[in-house]
Amino acid sequence: MQLTPEQLFRLLSDPTRLRCIMLLQSEGSLCVCELTAALDIVQPKVSRHLATLRAAGLVVDERRGQWVHYRLPDNLPVWVQEILKATVHGHDDRTERERLAAMPARPFTIDRQSA
Repeated sequence: MQLTPEQLFRLLSDPTRLRCIMLLQSEGSLCVCELTAALDIVQPKVSRHLATLRAAGLVVDERRGQWVHYRLPDNLPVWVQEILKATVHGHDDRTERERLAAMPARPFTIDRQSA
């Protein structure tokens, strides 16, 4: 992936995309319905931002049965990984994670099973 700092910060300058990335960094893998619940926004908006992030190579998707899960790719450059880790570490708003934890009938994911 050839992502420049300018491209990364342009992508993360949108609050919805930043929040998606931060949740994926924290949670590992989430489906659109989980992101919608955590962010408290409508599904088309989440899907549109995920498509932008996927096109840039910042997220990858994987079908698991009826669900499509999104996660950060394994091959992110180290400098991008460090920026994302520092961003999540410096952000202590638990509201989105609490909404996610309170979500009824959450899809089961392998990442959460091993956590």
